[in-house]
Amino acid sequence: MGKNLIQQKRGKGSPSYRRHSFNAVGQARVENRGSAVILAFIHSKMHTAPIARVKYEDGEDGLLIAPEGVRTGQRILIGESAPLELGNTLPLKSLPEGSLIYNIEAQPGDGGKFVRASGGVARIVGKTPTGVMVQLPSKKRKQFNPECKASLGVVAGGGREEKPFLKAGIKFHYAKAKNRYWPIVSATAMNAVDHPFGGKRTSRKGRPTIAPKNAPPGRMVGMIRPRHTGRNK
Repeated sequence: MGKNLIQQKRGKGSPSYRRHSFNAVGQARVENRGSAVILAFIHSKMHTAPIARVKYEDGEDGLLIAPEGVRTGQRILIGESAPLELGNTLPLKSLPEGSLIYNIEAQPGDGGKFVRASGGVARIVGKTPTGVMVQLPSKKRKQFNPECKASLGVVAGGGREEKPFLKAGIKFHYAKAKNRYWPIVSATAMNAVDHPFGGKRTSRKGRPTIAPKNAPPGRMVGMIRPRHTGRNK
């Protein structure tokens, strides 16, 4: 009998496993409006870093990823002429090599796509005629358009992963807020109706991990079926 595996249910994109973006306080992105004043720091379920609510000089409100060391009432400058100070946002071509940056734009004007998680920081390691080389938190190096903007500093909230959850109930609520699949259960621990390896009618739970010869794509789980069995002669 066919079984709908959890991988198939998640991959379909149903609301059961989709991120609830409406739980977020808004989209945190840098607007090219000259300067902004930090009004308050708020918490967002869908962001790991603290969010700064700001007011731009044209009177519009916005949200920014908050770096370490900023305070309420501080003015943040945005643009090529901004000084090299914590929290300011400048094009990569205007930043010196070795600068610690975050919230890097993938394309000029998109508001920031890279290095936005709590404690995240990247470093400018070199400049070439074709672009600016940046070392990301994963130690991978990526070349960006010199016109892409980035903010100076380190994302606030560092050390978040160092604190243990201690109880399964805390981890449950943490995963539920982001609509993550948790707990992750092994196939052999499932019921027979949930996975081909499920069931516990014998002393050894599970089923042989060799897929049938003509199994459909949804049934191809486990090891690849061998060409033959027995000793090689």
